[in-house]
Amino acid sequence: MRRERVRGWLAAAVAATALFGVAVVALPEHPADQRGQAGQGRPMGAVQPAAGAADARRADAVAELLGRRADALLRRDQAAFTATLDPAAEPAFLAAQQEYFTNLATVPLDAWSYTVRAEDSLDLGSLTAPAADPAATEQWAPAVELHYALRGIDPTPTDRSLGYLFVRRGEQWFLRSDTALGELGRRTWRGPWDFGPVVVAPAANGLVLAHPGNQAMVDRLVRELDPAVEAVGRVWGDRWPRRVALLLPDSPAEMRALVGPDFPVESVVAVAVADRVDTARRTATGQRVVLSPTGSRALSIASLRVVLRHEITHVAARVDTVDGSPMWLLEGFADYVGYRESGLGLAQGAPDLARSVRAGGPPRALPQDRDFRERDLDLAYQRSWSIARFVADRFGERELVQLYRSLAGAGPVSAGETDELLRGAIGLDRGGLLRAWQDYLREALR
Repeated sequence: MRRERVRGWLAAAVAATALFGVAVVALPEHPADQRGQAGQGRPMGAVQPAAGAADARRADAVAELLGRRADALLRRDQAAFTATLDPAAEPAFLAAQQEYFTNLATVPLDAWSYTVRAEDSLDLGSLTAPAADPAATEQWAPAVELHYALRGIDPTPTDRSLGYLFVRRGEQWFLRSDTALGELGRRTWRGPWDFGPVVVAPAANGLVLAHPGNQAMVDRLVRELDPAVEAVGRVWGDRWPRRVALLLPDSPAEMRALVGPDFPVESVVAVAVADRVDTARRTATGQRVVLSPTGSRALSIASLRVVLRHEITHVAARVDTVDGSPMWLLEGFADYVGYRESGLGLAQGAPDLARSVRAGGPPRALPQDRDFRERDLDLAYQRSWSIARFVADRFGERELVQLYRSLAGAGPVSAGETDELLRGAIGLDRGGLLRAWQDYLREALR
C-alpha cells in the first residue's frame, strides 16, 4: 500500500466534511434545544408521539404499532414483528422486512425505539401506485425517527430518520412501506442490517460489524482495534469513552448509506462518522468508524494501523473539537497520532514536503483550510503532520495535546485570539510558529 493512497483517502474525507472540519460526517442536526442528549432516559421500545389535535388518534395508533414493532425486535419475536406489517404490502417489502428482522438477531442492542411527529406528516395526494392503495381505509406518513444504541458503544441512543408509510385497514394500522416516500423527498436511513446478515466480532475496546464472507478482514480489524484505542489513549488520555464501533460494509452503496449520499466513497479508505455533537455538554452520539469495502482490504497492516489511529483520534477528540477550527491542527494532530508508532521519519512520511523543501525551501505560510480542498491535498496533510510533529519534538507531546484542546476547543476565532491561544500553549504566535517550523523543516529535511 503506497502512502499516497492513504493520503488520497484522508484528502477525500476532509473535502467532503467541511461542516465539522475533521474527518467526521454529521447527519442532519436536530434543533438546538435537542442537541446532545438524544434518547436519554427513553425506555426500550417506547414511543413518545408528538401529535397535534387533528392527528392525535392516528398518532396514538401508529405509536402503539411502532412500540409493538420495537418490542418484537428486542424480544426477537418474529410473529409479533410480522403482525405489524401490512399483509397487502408489496411482496418485496415483506420479504425485505423478514430479512431485516433476521439480520438484526446478532446485533447487540441496548435500545431500539421510535418517535412519531404528526406535525411533520406528508401530503400523500401525489403518491402513486403501488404505494397509494385506494382500497385502504386510510394512509398516513408522519415523520418517524428511530432511536437505537449499540451495547457497549452508545451511552445514549442515536437518531435516524425513517420514511415510513402507514396504512389503516378497518381499525388496524400497519407499516406498508419504507421506500414509497422517496418520491416525496423522505427516505429511510439504512443500517448494516439492511444490507445482509451481520457478523459481530467483539474486542475489549469495541466491536466490528461486518457481513459473512469477510472473516479475514474482520479478524484483522479485531486484532488492531484494541491496540489502536490504546495508542490514541497514550496521547489523548482517558477523557473519552474508549469504545469504538468499526463498520465494514460490503459495497459502495452500503458505505454511502452509512456516511451520506454525497460522500466520495470510491475515493476513501475509512471515515469517522457521528450523528450529533454537543461540545458544551461534551456528548457525541452515533460515533462510528466506517471502512471502505474495497480500499481497506488493500491496506498493509502498517497502513491499517495508521488509518485506525487517525480515525479513532477524531472519535476521541470529537467533543473537544468545535466546528471551524484550523484544519492544519485537526488533521495534523490526527496524523501525528496515526504515525506516532509507525517508525517513519519525517522525510519518509512526508515525501512531497521533503522534495518541496529541498527544491525551494520551506512553506511561506501555515496551511490554510482551502489547501485541503485543492488539488495538492497530500502536501497539505504532510505539512500539517510536520507541524504537529514539530510541536511535539520541540515543546513536548503534552503541549501538543494542550494546543489542540485550546485551539480546537475555541473554534473559529480571530487572528489575535489565535495568537493568544498559541502563546498560551507553546509560547509562540502564528508568526513565531511559522518561523520555528520553517527552521525545523530546513534542519530535518536538508
